[in-house]
Amino acid sequence: MSLFERIFRWAGGAVFVLALAFCAYSFVFVWSRDAEFRGAAIATNVFLFTIFAAHHSVFAQDPVKTAMAGVIPNRLIRSTYVWIASLLLIAVCQFWQTIGGNVYDAGGWRAAVHAGIQVAGLVLIVGAVRKIDALELAGIREHTRDEPLQITGPYRLVRHPIYLGWMLATFGPAHMTIDRLVFAGISAVYLVIAMPIEERALRRYFGETYSRYQERVRWRVIPYIY
Repeated sequence: MSLFERIFRWAGGAVFVLALAFCAYSFVFVWSRDAEFRGAAIATNVFLFTIFAAHHSVFAQDPVKTAMAGVIPNRLIRSTYVWIASLLLIAVCQFWQTIGGNVYDAGGWRAAVHAGIQVAGLVLIVGAVRKIDALELAGIREHTRDEPLQITGPYRLVRHPIYLGWMLATFGPAHMTIDRLVFAGISAVYLVIAMPIEERALRRYFGETYSRYQERVRWRVIPYIY
C-alpha cells in the first residue's frame, strides 16, 4: 500500500469520526434550541437527508461496486464510500434548516426514563461496534473474505443492533423538538427501507450461514415487532 493510500484511509476515518461528532453536536445542542415553527423547512431537510440516504443505497448495488472497481483500486472502495458518506452527513447537519417548535419537554422521573433509553441505545451501539472491526467500518482497514458472520453479543437480540441503538438514542430525548423528531423519523424510515437491501447482500455473501442466523434471530431491529 502506498503512502497516499494510507493517508487517504486514515484521513477518511478521521472525517468519519468528525461527521459523527458534528451530527451528535447538532442533535444535542443545535436542534434543541427554541425557535418559531417553520413547516416549510421540513421538506428541505427531508430532501437533504434523501441525498445522504440515496448515496448509501446506490453504493450498495453490485453494478455500482463493479463500475467503481474499474476506476478505483478495490482496496480503496470502502474508504471512498466512507469519505462520501461522511461529507454528506456533515452537509446534512450544516445546511439543516431550523424547523422550530416543541413536541414535549419531560421533567422529573420521566426525564430520567428518557435518559435511560438514550443510554441503552448508546450501550447497544458501543457493544455492537466492539463485536465488529471498527477500523474496517471507518474504511481504514481492508475487509478480508475469511471474516466470520458476527452473531454474538447484541447480535443475539436483533440482527441490526446498531440501528436499534440509533433509534433509541434519537427518539429518546426528554426534550423532543420538531427538529429532533424529524431527524429521528427520517433516519429511522431510511434504516427500515435499507435493512432488507442490506440483508440480501449479506445472504449473497455468507450464504446459508446468514439464512440460519435469520432463523435463530427473527427480529431485524425491534424485538417482537420487526
